[in-house]
Amino acid sequence: MKLYDTDFENFAQAFGASFQRYGFAVVADHGLDQQVIDRATAKTKEFFALPDEVKRSYHIPGGGGARGYTPFGIETAKDAKVSDLKEFWHVGRELPEGSRLRQYMQDNIWPAEISGFKQDLLGLYDALDAMGGKLLRAVAHYLRLEDDFFVPTVKDGNSVLRLLHYPPVPVDAPGVRAGAHEDINTITMLLGAEEAGLEVKDRDGRWLPINPPPGSLVVNVGDMLQRLTNNVLPSTTHRVVNPAPERRSMPRFSTPFFLHFQPEYVIETLPNCISEERQNLYPEPIGSHDYLLQRLREIKLI
Repeated sequence: MKLYDTDFENFAQAFGASFQRYGFAVVADHGLDQQVIDRATAKTKEFFALPDEVKRSYHIPGGGGARGYTPFGIETAKDAKVSDLKEFWHVGRELPEGSRLRQYMQDNIWPAEISGFKQDLLGLYDALDAMGGKLLRAVAHYLRLEDDFFVPTVKDGNSVLRLLHYPPVPVDAPGVRAGAHEDINTITMLLGAEEAGLEVKDRDGRWLPINPPPGSLVVNVGDMLQRLTNNVLPSTTHRVVNPAPERRSMPRFSTPFFLHFQPEYVIETLPNCISEERQNLYPEPIGSHDYLLQRLREIKLI
């Protein structure tokens, strides 16, 4: 992010070009407070070390996995025949009493067994939420929009911080840690991708491993941004494959932040992303909340 502060034009062009070519970008020296990350990571590991029955007490049946705990073996990639080999916890936006957006967003729940969990996880949530705003400013600049175009679209957005735990993988595991999928949201920012496993599907069908250096943030386009930009910025298929035999006994932790549009924002193709060569692929606008529900049904979370 040093380039962002010293030469925003070059940062925006490099970041946007990577988004347009791969749907992914790696931001080195992200500048996030490492102590905030470390505290949240410690609380994450503490939670997933709890007994299974304790963790399951924080699962909300019928909640679509939006808040709290989602047990191992539930989320399934679209069209996959077996579920992913993972469990996770979701933290959402804290809304004030009386906010009209509460009809779209559930209240957070917090594990009573872990001191400081709420404080430390909301600290990371706020840091990544702010980072997303900075990166979207670069996206807007690259797309030749006003730099602050995305500010109202994501203000009080239905963004989610996911704490991910991939347990050790048995030799006879029926699936992979995360099946091939695209993200639903606007952009995703991922911490913890240094551990091998994340792969991106290139245009020619090859799977490219993502091995960022320490201190990096992996960022990718979600389906909502793809739709808004008429596929100028593609939401690329990606997966997390099982580790090499010598690493199968090791768990994997990562922390994606799924930045969403505000629930009442209507996703309508940007006029400057339509041309004679690129006809409008999405002529029917759709509300971001309706789109989210549609996609959650596809991955069996609701």
